[in-house]
This record gives sequence, structure tokens and C-alpha cells, in this order.
Amino acid sequence: MSDHNRPPLVRVEPLGCSFEAPDTLTILEAAGFANLRLPRSCRNGTCRTCLCKMTAGRVRYTIEWPGLSRDEKQEGYILPCVAIAETDVVIEAPEAIEAPPSR
Repeated sequence: MSDHNRPPLVRVEPLGCSFEAPDTLTILEAAGFANLRLPRSCRNGTCRTCLCKMTAGRVRYTIEWPGLSRDEKQEGYILPCVAIAETDVVIEAPEAIEAPPSR
């Protein structure tokens, strides 16, 4: 049985956690559902608080012009708040923390 139908997995380094990132959610939103806190502020691709480096995988953006320079894009930087995982993705987010579910 192939797992071709599962959503892409996003692995967060150096924390070493992974979470599913369905294409209905941005990476930032999916992290939230997985009780992972990534740095964030504006959530609309302009403030760059969530900027992190993607070391593997491919994303697409929910907006036409995410606030990234061409150089940053070439170096693999992404804005998780407006990025949707198209494949399994690995990101480097040293500030990421695991948060217990808020009840």
C-alpha cells in the first residue's frame, strides 16, 4: 500500500519534529495544528518574521509576491505563513518550539 495519498510532511530542524501539511493549509497553519510554534507575526507574507530556510522540498505561495528577494528564493528561504508544501519539505527554524495543546 503506497502512502501517495497522504499530505506532504514538513520536518522542522533542529527540533526534529515532523507534521503533515495538507494543501488546504499554509505551513505555518499546519504547524499550529501540530502544536508547533514557528516564529510569526503578520501571517500575510510581508513582515518576514517567519522567514526560514528550506533545505529540501518544494512549496508554492498563496500570494503572488511573497516578501522575498530573488537571492533569498535561490538560497532556499521561504515564508511559511504564505507557503503551501507541494512535496515533503525540510525547513530550518531554530526558534520553533513544541507547544502543549491549549485546552
